[in-house]
Amino acid sequence: MKNLILEGFMGCGKSRVARQLALDLALKVIDTDDLIEEEQGRKISNIFEKDGEEAFRDMETQALRNLLSDRERQVISLGGGMPVREENRRLLKELGTVIYLKADVDVLIMRLEKGVEKRPMLAGHDLRDRVRELLSAREMFYDAAADLVIDIGQDDPQTISERIIKELGK
Repeated sequence: MKNLILEGFMGCGKSRVARQLALDLALKVIDTDDLIEEEQGRKISNIFEKDGEEAFRDMETQALRNLLSDRERQVISLGGGMPVREENRRLLKELGTVIYLKADVDVLIMRLEKGVEKRPMLAGHDLRDRVRELLSAREMFYDAAADLVIDIGQDDPQTISERIIKELGK
């Protein structure tokens, strides 16, 4: 059986939905940002600050390569920018079924308003403008990587998990 991989923009609920989906399917859950922080011994914001975005993106690609060797079926939550790289999209297809948790800008803004300082890609920018800019640049990559698109609307993680399971025919 394939891994289930959740992608989408910051604030769409990937981590929370991944935990719920893993619970519902009795699977292990992996968050690639957590993996990178654990491996590096520091927060993502510190990696961006000290090493830059490109170094972080290299770490994401390496995390995907490492996950390919893990034969256990699991639910994997990705960092929001991970599908932008072509190599990452190829690795994701090898790794499992990619589920795009799609959210509109207003939902994302509402969820991201608190905690902007923890998100290096948003800090220091007008939130609405930056979300629109990044989402516009990334959406085609999310679509290209996705095997399944779930419009999250205002749904909670339990409802989204149930919708994913139903769509996957489980």
